[in-house]
Amino acid sequence: MRVRVAGARVVLGGQAVTVAMSEIAPEARVFLRDACAPPTVESFVDPPRNSRYSPIMFSDVVKWIPRPQDVVLMNTEQLRDAFLVPDVFGAGELRGVFTGLDRLVVGGAMPLQPLELPNHKKTGRAFFLERRELGAINIGGPGAVHVDGQMFSLGRLDCVYVPMGTRKVIFESARAADPAQFYFLSCPAHAAYPAAAMKKEDATRAALGTQASANRRTINKYIHAGGIPSCQLVMGFTELAEGSVWNSFPPHTHDRRAEVYFYFDLNESILVHLMGAPTETRHLFVHNQQAVLSPPWSIHCGCGSANYRFIWGMAGENQTFDDMDGAVPTDLR
Repeated sequence: MRVRVAGARVVLGGQAVTVAMSEIAPEARVFLRDACAPPTVESFVDPPRNSRYSPIMFSDVVKWIPRPQDVVLMNTEQLRDAFLVPDVFGAGELRGVFTGLDRLVVGGAMPLQPLELPNHKKTGRAFFLERRELGAINIGGPGAVHVDGQMFSLGRLDCVYVPMGTRKVIFESARAADPAQFYFLSCPAHAAYPAAAMKKEDATRAALGTQASANRRTINKYIHAGGIPSCQLVMGFTELAEGSVWNSFPPHTHDRRAEVYFYFDLNESILVHLMGAPTETRHLFVHNQQAVLSPPWSIHCGCGSANYRFIWGMAGENQTFDDMDGAVPTDLR
């Protein structure tokens, strides 16, 4: 829409004066034209074509990741805007945000009625998973994920893998009164692997930490080289024992992979997530069901006011879980 502004009414010495547009500096004319124009509304609701399911919400704003030298100059709000995904879930909604971390998409589906994964213009493809894969872990009530007509029933803390080339993905809850909550990650892929699901009890488990150091925790691996095979995506969750509050400490970085942490089961507790280069650390206060983006150069660890769980997901040049570059705690700054 073009907006024509004939003049401007300004106040000079308490008296209103009408000024012709020709008497206004060119840069001020542009400002006035834009200020008078009605806002352009580019909806970020992108419903699947010919779908009988609810419209879906994907943010059109990509979370681009700042450089390490930029992070040291950022204030609290800038850090939170760049690295925190605060509103992953909405009742009856599927939400998602594209990031600059290996093109990872972070999202959550909380269906009160079936929700179909839509395409988005930022994929640049005919459908969302044409050149992507997706993993999802259910942190809510019982539900199911339909993958091109194949149904995978998921209880709490069960996982599903959806391969590249899948045309239709539908999330649904068994009961709207106790909806499923599917936290998902999606990354680019160049090979397709079979769709698969895994129950929590079938995950590969590893016990780490001690009660004395307040970091006793169990790692549950779902999508990884020894579990559900994938092209790039690695995904699972960690649960801390009662009385333990530290995760991923001593901290590490991994230059070959980016990572996302999604914290849940905090209830009313809060958590301090530590991030940044090991010698230039920063922190974020995180609440329940919020995600933090971790670029390869950043440490990623946290300390809560009580025990909790978090889902971790990675994509990058390899799928070796312990391919990490440890940071010496006494060297942190």
